Amino acid sequence: MTGRMFRPTTLGVVIGSRAFFSPAPCKDARTQVLAQLEGLGVRAVILPFDATANGAVQSIADADLYARHFRQHAEEIDGLVICLPNFGDEIAVAELVNRAKLNVPILLQASNDAPTRVDVKSRRDAFCGKISVTNNFWQYGVPFTETTSHTSDVWGEEFRADLDRFARICRTVKGLRTARLGAIGARTGAFQTMRYSEKLLQDSGITVVTVDLSEMMGAAGKVRDDDPDLLAKMAKIKGYGTIPAHITEGQIATQAKWTLAVNRWIADNGCDASAIQCWRSLQDNFGCATCVTMSMMGEELMPSACEVDIMGALSMYALSLASGAPSAILDWNNNYGYEKDLCVCTHCGNYPKSFIGDTPEIGVLGETIGRSKCFGAVKGKVKPGPMTYFRLSSDDTRGTLKCYLGEGEFTDHPFPMDGGIATTRVANLRKLMKFVTQNGFEHHVAMVRGEHAAVVEEAVMRYLRWPIYHHGAEPEPQLFRL
Repeated sequence: MTGRMFRPTTLGVVIGSRAFFSPAPCKDARTQVLAQLEGLGVRAVILPFDATANGAVQSIADADLYARHFRQHAEEIDGLVICLPNFGDEIAVAELVNRAKLNVPILLQASNDAPTRVDVKSRRDAFCGKISVTNNFWQYGVPFTETTSHTSDVWGEEFRADLDRFARICRTVKGLRTARLGAIGARTGAFQTMRYSEKLLQDSGITVVTVDLSEMMGAAGKVRDDDPDLLAKMAKIKGYGTIPAHITEGQIATQAKWTLAVNRWIADNGCDASAIQCWRSLQDNFGCATCVTMSMMGEELMPSACEVDIMGALSMYALSLASGAPSAILDWNNNYGYEKDLCVCTHCGNYPKSFIGDTPEIGVLGETIGRSKCFGAVKGKVKPGPMTYFRLSSDDTRGTLKCYLGEGEFTDHPFPMDGGIATTRVANLRKLMKFVTQNGFEHHVAMVRGEHAAVVEEAVMRYLRWPIYHHGAEPEPQLFRL
């Protein structure tokens, strides 16, 4: 299985220039930014150098030429990179964006001046020109992404990191705007927490595809015992983790049939992520858990949440888009003694194995309804390291999607509970929990290894315009009316 996030990112590239500045930096900037993108594995869309004077956009005619070229490649362009090797022509740049009508993220870069090279022939004035371009963007209502520094070197490591971050932002924005989420089964009656609004999701371009659990169990039951795909899936499950000796071949086959049915339905419906009714109809009526099914899909960057938590699945998908790594859905579940900034995040057993960090055990989900019905739980303790958390929710009363995110770490504190366990440290945890409880968020939260909050925040706040709280981060400065 492969999700759409595996498609290489493609960026339109623009070199902005003002005609009376030296043309030499334009050619250098073009060569350097294309080399940076190639090194990052990012594709570029740009007109040939000789299509415009100095290979740059410095007039309305140039803007129109580039806009038409970008419109022809609109389906593949995920974002625009605009480099200003000198002051740039703000009207030409703004009109290019306005006429192309791509509605994609924009990274605006301006080049450094050298203090010893500010004579008439050598000066760039891009520091000032960037402000002129951004002022026009404000007038045109165009959101854009800043570089780390106001000005930077196109060939430098800082700008390379900015390009890498921006490519992830573009992937996240495009993925969320066009996401297809599979809802497999009905929301469990006891979990009112998992309510959500399909209509609010659709308003943001996100489609939910539903299927009854009975249909999926029927499809799984029809898988032949000699189906080559089934045998391959059984082998994959056996190699995915350690399986206790009391688990029978028949239990593994049942789990593999369910997994195969889910995988086929997701592929047939073009879903990017999914949420599954995990307890307890599947156990009672088909004889397996769905945890390892979700875990293996997550490992392949096709996130899947339990309890038909569609908003959780979307949160997981956002984190995987931003990071390129497997994400998981967890409960904010336990305090850790009297440690104010420590808590324990758990779930029964659906974490992708690389999220855990060690080879997991694949065992039974629980004892209440019998071991023979509950094989498929992926168990393990999450290894220490930095992490990012994120939660999207649909607020029907206010008519909006809303979210929070932040960064913390997984720790090595012991916690002798069964299932998937993550001892977690979040600075000023009480403030975060107060925000969660006072703003109607669910107990589920998506997490991913590594520090990726900046990418998610930029995608969500700048381009998707969803209300967001970034725990522990300094809010952007803004104007206030007195």
